[in-house]
Amino acid sequence: MGEDNTSAERKPKKLARVSAAVLPGVGLVAVLVGCLVAWNNANASIGWFAYAPLSNQVFSGSGVAFVSQGTQIGLAIAVTGLLVLAFWAGLRIGRRASTKNQ
Repeated sequence: MGEDNTSAERKPKKLARVSAAVLPGVGLVAVLVGCLVAWNNANASIGWFAYAPLSNQVFSGSGVAFVSQGTQIGLAIAVTGLLVLAFWAGLRIGRRASTKNQ
């Protein structure tokens, strides 16, 4: 009945065309914003501490990392943008391969 449609008869849906145009833009914006946030928060300073046996206080480092929390957030946003772009590229390659096989 409708199962023997040729590829010329099938037209992509409007939502698919819009998402094909919007998705890489969103991914690219997320990568750029993440890189800007990471670059602006890259002013972390590395200090030192010494052993103080008579202080009667337990040392607990807050956020023991070589990058600041703002830099970590920026990098997470950039990685999310890269994942969106990778998803979009895989979707495009998959669609192209599926149209060649039919």
